[in-house]
Amino acid sequence: MTGYVGAIEELALRNTYFRQVLFTSTHAQLVLMSLQPGEEIGDEVHADVDQFFRIEGGDARFVFNEKEERLVHAGDGVVVPAGTYHNVINASKAAPLKLYTIYSPPNHPDGTVHKTKSEAEAAEKSHA
Repeated sequence: MTGYVGAIEELALRNTYFRQVLFTSTHAQLVLMSLQPGEEIGDEVHADVDQFFRIEGGDARFVFNEKEERLVHAGDGVVVPAGTYHNVINASKAAPLKLYTIYSPPNHPDGTVHKTKSEAEAAEKSHA
């Protein structure tokens, strides 16, 4: 398919995988994510990748450059410019956080599926 068309809100809300790449083009990548209660992505930085997040279900704490925190809710969008340290933390102790993210340019191999955060961390170590 030339582009991507899909019910992204519904897909994000139904997704149970930590990370699932839906679509990759030359300059952008669409990825679903689901974080378990209290789970976090972990502090990271992408030197040459801008990232957009859309929260579809739940509440998240975004931490920028290890000092600035913002609480975001379903329906909110967040843009993280390249070179910005960031962490996304599920603020709930009871419900999963449902979101999608767009990387520009792509950040993961096309077709990537990590069912859990530990699976994602293992895959990232093997590609380092």
